[in-house]
Amino acid sequence: MPAIAVDGLTKVFGSTVALEELSFEVHEGEVFGFLGPNGAGKSTTINVLLDLVRPTAGRAEVLGFDTQASGRAVRSRTGVLPEGFDTYSRLTGRQHLEFVIDSKDADDDPDALLERVGLEGAGDRKAGGYSTGMTQRLALAMALVGEPDLLILDEPSTGLDPNGAREMREIVREENARGATVFFSSHILGQVEAVCDRVGILRGGEMVAVDTVSGLRDSVGGSTTLRVSVDQLEDDAIAAVETLPDVGTVTVEDGADPTVVVTCDGSKTEIIHALEEGGLEVRDFATEEASLDEVFHAYTTEGSA
Repeated sequence: MPAIAVDGLTKVFGSTVALEELSFEVHEGEVFGFLGPNGAGKSTTINVLLDLVRPTAGRAEVLGFDTQASGRAVRSRTGVLPEGFDTYSRLTGRQHLEFVIDSKDADDDPDALLERVGLEGAGDRKAGGYSTGMTQRLALAMALVGEPDLLILDEPSTGLDPNGAREMREIVREENARGATVFFSSHILGQVEAVCDRVGILRGGEMVAVDTVSGLRDSVGGSTTLRVSVDQLEDDAIAAVETLPDVGTVTVEDGADPTVVVTCDGSKTEIIHALEEGGLEVRDFATEEASLDEVFHAYTTEGSA
């Protein structure tokens, strides 16, 4: 049984089509990245999954429950970190957690949760005095209450410094190892690539791609950049590389460590051999795969992918 199953989901607000026949599945026990530019429909999708918004057409199931028929059951088994979370300024961090613990009839220790998200010592402070990063940490702690079967994290690294973002990723991995499914929506592609098993890319209310990061790279061409450090630069050797099949562009970086930079879809060995046959000494080489940023751009630019 998938943790999330969306079938033909459509949502229209007046004359605006926010979602159009959206269909996808999130496997039980995976970390699923949910990407899309602003206005793509990510927040609307999350609100439908939580039964906070009713679709115009189509249906969604979460943890085996129809979201429209059993929204309360879905929310009781789901931990949510919403985008733009705001605190009750007069309540302390501990009181926020105690409220969620009571509402979920859980037995979590508020202090243990505060320590887990890096807020030890701040539990008795009023949340209105928290920084943006502290507020985000508190929201994550609230999402963790009751060991939920599903975590929905919408822009979870907002306001976090690099250490905070790393700690957040570690918590995501720990929760996933515990057995939770994680639905991870973010515009920070490095965060997604670091923790997600698969990625779905939304554009204009439609899912335009679902795959692993490596699979998405392959689907947009699979080009690899090969950087070869050589002892010198020779025009004939560079020209020989340019004539090889499956070579895209060839550029050079002159300096103390001359480098030949080649984009290619074929064998890297042939490129290195051609440089050596041209009289160059290959001192080192490294490959760079297409980044998730490049893949995302390919899928979210009209007329591409």
